[in-house]
Parts: sequence; structure tokens; C-alpha cells
Amino acid sequence: MTTNHLPSTRATGQDRSRLLRLSLTLDAAASGALGVLLATAGNLLDDPLGIPAAVLVGVGGFLVAYAAALWFIGSRPKVSRPAVRVVAAGNLLWVAASVIAAAAGWWSPTTLGTALVLAQAAAVALFAELQLTGLRRSRRPAAWQEQPR
Repeated sequence: MTTNHLPSTRATGQDRSRLLRLSLTLDAAASGALGVLLATAGNLLDDPLGIPAAVLVGVGGFLVAYAAALWFIGSRPKVSRPAVRVVAAGNLLWVAASVIAAAAGWWSPTTLGTALVLAQAAAVALFAELQLTGLRRSRRPAAWQEQPR
């Protein structure tokens, strides 16, 4: 006797939004951690990074607030697709601004400062890609999802 165990509609919807939730959670954790570091240690990091403390502390404060917004979006019973699109677009703009800032030498960053700006830009690009992939996956009808065999 063969029984077909297809997930319920609710479980399927949750499965399809899993990548969205994961990408938002990872983005929130990374943004929050970097934000706390910059907001609390910006005065100590300005010399090693070559980026003014006021910029570091301001960016840190923004990142802490941004992390809270990401956590909120990802913790809702149903993840808002328009909100995730805004997050992904914002992340892509952040990446572009970071690369431009590094290439243009804004604030005369040290080698370590440039490396940090580019490394965090790469991480943010990864989060944007995960969010966009999650949006594509969550849009597919359940029949397109791989079923367990």
C-alpha cells in the first residue's frame, strides 16, 4: 500500500518562505553585529580603518535600526514580499555605494578600511541574492516545489 504524503498548504507555504526568513535572519544578525561594533567602537576604529568616527558611529546606529526592521519583517506570520523586495533593492544599493566609496577612496581609508568596506559589501550582496532567490522560490506554485520521494 502506497500512501502519498504531500505537505499541507500551510506547510508548503512555510517551506517556500523558509529561505526568505533565513536570509532576513542572517542579514539582521550580521547587520546588528556590525552595527553594534561600529556604534560602540567607532571612535577606536577610525584610525585603523581611516574612516571618520562620526561616519562609523552613524553607520553603526543605522545598521542597528536596520537589523531590527529585518528581524520584524522576517518574524511576521507571513513574510511580506514587497518588504523583502525593498530590502533586497536597498541591499543592492548598499553594495553599489560601498564599492563606489572604496574605489573613490572616500574618507581616505586604510587598506584594512578598504578591505572591510569591500568584505561587508560582498556579504550584503550574498544576502540580496538569497533574498531574491527566496522571492522567486516562494512565488512558484506548490506543484513546482520538489516533493519528497
